[in-house]
Amino acid sequence: MLNALYKKCLNLASHKSSKYYLALVSFIESSFFPIPPDIMIIPMVIAKKSDFIKIFIITTLFSVLGGILGYLIGAFFFDVGMQIMSLYNYEDKLIILKNNLIQKEGFYAWLGILFLAGFTPLPYKVFTIASGLIGFNILIFILISLISRGLRFYIISYLSYKFGDIFSQFMNKHGSKWFTVTGILVVLIGVIIYLII
Repeated sequence: MLNALYKKCLNLASHKSSKYYLALVSFIESSFFPIPPDIMIIPMVIAKKSDFIKIFIITTLFSVLGGILGYLIGAFFFDVGMQIMSLYNYEDKLIILKNNLIQKEGFYAWLGILFLAGFTPLPYKVFTIASGLIGFNILIFILISLISRGLRFYIISYLSYKFGDIFSQFMNKHGSKWFTVTGILVVLIGVIIYLII
């Protein structure tokens, strides 16, 4: 089933209304859909390089809007949110997260986790819903989502624009590892800056 959805999203990237489909996939992926919009971004940018900024903006904005929907599901539809959490085996960890958020360190830890979820292949949708379930500050949630999702989608769009098929092949082989390592490095830099200041 996932393979069929993947192929369908890939086909939508070449559709004449691909930007509308990209917006839709970006929106629903942030709250429940399993296929990330990255698979549409790369072929769309390669096909029309002059639109890479527009593609990056569409993906980022609709991904964050979808993240807000995920947050609202967690905040106001507890049963639905918990069902999605149970799919990823996160329901037991939510109590620990909520207790840790009371402490300053827990708050900053969740900021780092949320950033990594938005930037790396971690399931961002799980953390959008979890943020609503634990009552994380929604304005900070939106800000971190804009930064992490924007950074991720800008990098994908720009590298697709700059290197085309070479980047596409690299992402197919090593994409998950690359984003995970880069995301961890960004968080570590943030922690070092925080400790120095």
